[in-house]
Amino acid sequence: MTLLTVGLNHITAPLSVRETAAFPPEQFDSALDDFLRLPHVHEGAILSTCNRTELYAVTDAPGDAELRHWLCAQRGLNDDAMARYFYIHRDRDTVRHSLRVAAGLDSMILGEPQILGQMKNAYRSARAARGAGPLLTRLFEHSFAVAKQIRSQTEIGANPVSVAYAGVSLARQIFADLSETCAMFIGAGETVDLAARYLAEAGVHRMIFANRSVERAQSLATRYHGYAIALEDVAAHLAEADMLVSSTAAPGYLVHYDQLRGAVKKRRRKPMFVLDLAVPRDIDPAAGELEDIYLYSVDDLQSVIDDNRRSREKAAALADGMLDVRIEEYIDWLDSRQATDTIRQLRDRAHATREDVLAKAQRRLARGENAEDVLAFVGRTLTNKLMHEPSAALRKARGAHQQELLTSARHLFSLNDGDSSKTTTEDNE
Repeated sequence: MTLLTVGLNHITAPLSVRETAAFPPEQFDSALDDFLRLPHVHEGAILSTCNRTELYAVTDAPGDAELRHWLCAQRGLNDDAMARYFYIHRDRDTVRHSLRVAAGLDSMILGEPQILGQMKNAYRSARAARGAGPLLTRLFEHSFAVAKQIRSQTEIGANPVSVAYAGVSLARQIFADLSETCAMFIGAGETVDLAARYLAEAGVHRMIFANRSVERAQSLATRYHGYAIALEDVAAHLAEADMLVSSTAAPGYLVHYDQLRGAVKKRRRKPMFVLDLAVPRDIDPAAGELEDIYLYSVDDLQSVIDDNRRSREKAAALADGMLDVRIEEYIDWLDSRQATDTIRQLRDRAHATREDVLAKAQRRLARGENAEDVLAFVGRTLTNKLMHEPSAALRKARGAHQQELLTSARHLFSLNDGDSSKTTTEDNE
C-alpha cells in the first residue's frame, strides 16, 4: 500500500486553475463518494480550498495516474494541460506534506490558522464517508497534534502578515476597549470580510457595511450582526464610526476631506481610526492632517507586515526542524503496523498448518496406528510444511537477493556461521 497525495496549490497553479479545480460545497460529498469508489483507493480524503485542492489516498495502484485522471475528469480539466500544475507525494513525503499543511507552513500567508480548520473539515467528511481508515486517521490526527505543538512552541502565528490583521492590531493599540466602538466598512470583498471577522473576534459589536451593491453589504451585515447602507449614504453615517475600514476597487476617492472634517465636528473631537486598505486609495490622504483622524494606508502597514513576515519565516524554519522527529513517529508507527500484519498472517498460516496436521494425526490414531509413530509423523510433517516455502525461496534466490535473504534468515532464526544442519526428510524428498 502507498500513502499518496496528488494536488495543486497557490505555488504550482494560477488562480484561474485553482478556481476550476476546487470542489463547490454542494458537489463535495458526492465527489468524495465517487473518489472512494475508485478501484485502487482503500482510504481517501479531499482537501479543497481557494488556494489548494488535494487528494489523500491509501492506494495499491502502481502510480498516481488514477488520482490525476479522476480529478481532471471531475472538474472538467484537460489531463495533459494540467500535468505541469500537479505535485505528487508518496509515503514519507506525504507525511511531511500533511504536517506542513496543517501547521500553515505551506500556506500563501505563512502560518495562517484557517487551513487547520479546513483540514479538520476534510477529515470529518472523510470519516463520515468511511474513507478515513487506520492510516489516514492516524495521519490527520498526528498532523493536527503537530500543528498544535508548532503553534505553542514557535511564533509562527504570533505576528500578523495580512493588511487586514495588521490594521486591526493597530486599532487595538488606539482603543482601550474595542467592545465600546462602532466600525464602518466600505466594500464587500475578502479584505473587508477578514477585517470584520478580526474586529468581531476582538469584541466589536456595532458594525455598518456600505457597498455599491447593497445586497452584498447586507450579506456581510447579516453575518456580523450589523446593518447595511448604500454607498451614497456613507457621509451621513460617518459620525457614528469610531473606526472606518475601506477596501474597494473604485478609481477615485470615496471619502473626502470635507466629509471627514464634518464627521469629526459631529463627534465633538472624539478620535476616529481610519484604515484605507485600497489600492488606489479610497480615502483622501489629506484627511490625515485632521487633528482627530488617525489615517493609515497600505504603505503605512507594509513595514510592519514585512517585519512580521520575517519573524514568521524564522519561526517556520524552526518548525521545519521540529518536523523530522514527528515524521519519524508516524513512519515508525506505520512500520510497526505493517510488521504486526505480517506477524498475524504468519501465525494464521502456522495455525492452519497445525490444524491440518493434527487432523491427519487423529485419523491415523483412529485407524489404530502406534502413538509414537503418529507423534513422529506430526513432528516431521510440521517441520517440513513450515520450512518448505522459506527453504524454496532461499534456494531459488540468486546473487545479491539470495545474500539478503540468507542474512535475514540467519537474523530471524538466530543462526550463526558455525551452525550446521542435518539433512532433513524434506531435503531427501
